[in-house]
Amino acid sequence: MKRILLTLVIPFFFFSCDVANFPGTATSAVTQSEAATAIRQALDKGVGRGIASLNQTDGFFGSALYKLLLPPDAQKIENTLRQVGLGSMVDRAILQINRAAEDAVGHAGPIFLDAIRDMSIADALNIVSGPRDAATNYFRERTTQKLVNAFSPIIRASLDKFNATKYYTDVINTYNNFPTTMNKLNPDLPSYVVDRAVTALFDQIAQEEANIRTNPVARTTEILKKVFGRVSRS
Repeated sequence: MKRILLTLVIPFFFFSCDVANFPGTATSAVTQSEAATAIRQALDKGVGRGIASLNQTDGFFGSALYKLLLPPDAQKIENTLRQVGLGSMVDRAILQINRAAEDAVGHAGPIFLDAIRDMSIADALNIVSGPRDAATNYFRERTTQKLVNAFSPIIRASLDKFNATKYYTDVINTYNNFPTTMNKLNPDLPSYVVDRAVTALFDQIAQEEANIRTNPVARTTEILKKVFGRVSRS
């Protein structure tokens, strides 16, 4: 969104609240309402692509950046389990934890859509005049707690759906039952997955924001072409 959104700065700062006549285009005009609509469309497309990239097979598991490993406390026991021939149990738990995250992020769309629909022209102007990650920060402020609240039951259901809870419990119980285990483990798997899933979503949105700001190809609708095409020619 970088190039797309930042190009709105000129018309908003130089023209009236009702109509912005873009420099060098005296015969054409774009209202601030149209400009705000274009911003919403750009955000909607960016969010949609970000979610879609994670909400697919290997969206997490196949990513070097987003792949979920065992929670930090459980990672301490991973080598021990692999050394005694239980590597397949660990691998199965890790795979299904990632499958659960891939499944759950698909439910994030409506939450972001609500934030986009609630965006005022003032919000749009703040994004335009703000830093390069202004849109991502807007979503962080408006959706983080909603995502955590919504994801908690969804993640639990997805973990159960893919048997990740069972496989992870098998890993933890196996380690806890070792005669040499003094400190029993019982990390909160759902909270861990929720945190990692939300972090991955915002990271994807940040990447999409950077892409849309710099990529003219992102102008895929008439309103985007009308608003941003004329500004880029000015």
